[in-house]
Amino acid sequence: MNNNTNQNATLNEVKSLISYSIYNFDSEENSNYNLMHRAIIKKYFDAKNVKINYKEQTVDLKIPVGKRKYTGITFECQDLERFLKSCLKKDEKSMDFYHEILNHYNIYHAA
Repeated sequence: MNNNTNQNATLNEVKSLISYSIYNFDSEENSNYNLMHRAIIKKYFDAKNVKINYKEQTVDLKIPVGKRKYTGITFECQDLERFLKSCLKKDEKSMDFYHEILNHYNIYHAA
């Protein structure tokens, strides 16, 4: 199998986990899935202080605007599941991160 096939398989597994996590979400602030969702957003935006309001479908975070300078933004997601999936990237560093997520949730795919 080539590297691109492995990357696609990994991304598909993470997308499936995101779908599962949205439909089986525990509303606790620090639930396992909430932590995963926030980590994906942090990774994508290089953000900090990510908070997700699942009821209102909003994301509040601080994104970098300069050296050690962050600005806070809040935006509404019409479809949180689709938004989280859109935050997935195919670069090597991100792929390692997704493997860690899958390992954390004990999800394996044939490589």
